[in-house]
Amino acid sequence: QEGMPQTLSSTSMFTPCGFSPHLHTSKEDEQGGLIFQDGNLTSASLDALIQHLIPTTDYYPEKAYIFTFLLSSRLFIEPHELLSRVCHKCIEQQRLDDPVLDKARIRKFGPKILQLLTEWTETFPYDFQEERMIGHLKDMIHRIAPCDEAYWKKMNQLLQTLNQKLASLSHGQEGIVKISPAVSDKLVAFKSKPPSIQREILSVCSDPYTLAQQLTHVELERLSHIGPEEFVQAFVHKDPLDGTKTCFSEQKKTSNLEAYVKWFNRLCYLVATEICMPAKKKQRAQVIEFFIDVARECFNIGNFNSLMAIISGMNMSPVSRLKKTWSKVKTAKFFILEHQMDPTGNFYNYRTALRGAAHRSLTAHSNREKIVIPFFSLLIKDIYFLNEGCANRLPNGHVNFEKFLELAKQVGEFITWKQVECPFEQDPNIIHYLHTAPIFTEDGLYLASYESESPENQTEKDRWKSLR
Repeated sequence: QEGMPQTLSSTSMFTPCGFSPHLHTSKEDEQGGLIFQDGNLTSASLDALIQHLIPTTDYYPEKAYIFTFLLSSRLFIEPHELLSRVCHKCIEQQRLDDPVLDKARIRKFGPKILQLLTEWTETFPYDFQEERMIGHLKDMIHRIAPCDEAYWKKMNQLLQTLNQKLASLSHGQEGIVKISPAVSDKLVAFKSKPPSIQREILSVCSDPYTLAQQLTHVELERLSHIGPEEFVQAFVHKDPLDGTKTCFSEQKKTSNLEAYVKWFNRLCYLVATEICMPAKKKQRAQVIEFFIDVARECFNIGNFNSLMAIISGMNMSPVSRLKKTWSKVKTAKFFILEHQMDPTGNFYNYRTALRGAAHRSLTAHSNREKIVIPFFSLLIKDIYFLNEGCANRLPNGHVNFEKFLELAKQVGEFITWKQVECPFEQDPNIIHYLHTAPIFTEDGLYLASYESESPENQTEKDRWKSLR
């Protein structure tokens, strides 16, 4: 991934240290410790934000607020601590500790707190892998349940749905992990060309459309496991107001995000391996043309992550140095794709194509038109710069909520995309090959490349010598 421009996209209303200046000319209003500007919440103390999350008999927070706050609050307070504070405040405000409960009042409040807990479990299910979280949740419902029989049913439903979701997520993770450490992370360093028993991609799948669809399957499957909070947890630093500990003393919970980046790297190396392996120039050219067609179909589907991995694999120097091979390739199609993914202007062409796909997805009638799989490492990079570019807290100790609204916008869009059902039929054979076919290390690729087309200059000759 060289050549990543280190700039923020101009479209995302940011100047590197804060937001565009013209936003700050308008007047500020304050309500209960929340600072608003032009009707948008821009900053507040953590306490005021927590209070704003808590439903009452006649108030329920906006959906966008709930998502934004639950996403970003983990930079300041652990989820179990947040839920504990929410529950305590509800008990206090609704007097749930009174020996005799005000039933009429609690029937107005009950559905709202249930709704909040439901949204939390649906959007951030991984938070509830913690016993403490389930404990707070049950305690809350036990307190309101005496007022209405239906609350028990609702709780059981909520817990059942949550358990199913967690089970399917961890099942999916195991499925991926079963393959991974054993095979896909082991790069094969063949000292010479691999034995011919090694199957090659064209014997498994010779149709570029089919391969592009199977790649889309793998992408959507892996995306589905990434929790929105992983984007934020990747950037947890010490909270300046609490010098003693970082919020997540446990390991960073970003394993699905990391596994997905590994998949991208595997696909790059697989493409390069498949091209460098064949002994004959004509066959190598055939493999390159095949991958160009696969990449083009990925572009048409909206699968930008596989597209970028394929282009990156073809641009690795062991592949790009094969001049005689490339002379046999009709490269016009490749240049068009490369142009689409060109990093200049902070990936301007790609971002335009992504917006187009996102727009198509909004008006889609079929799952096929809904597919948007972003170039993932760029998405992470954007979120990283958004995070580094402005402070989490303002000088007065307030939470910089404006920043988190922008963060929630980017992560929220991603959530919509990862929920698309894959419309293509799965081919277990091809998918197995994609995950398990042996791939060369970088040295292995250079060796295979030099054996295909011998070194051209002294640097290459020296390198070949040292590899052998």
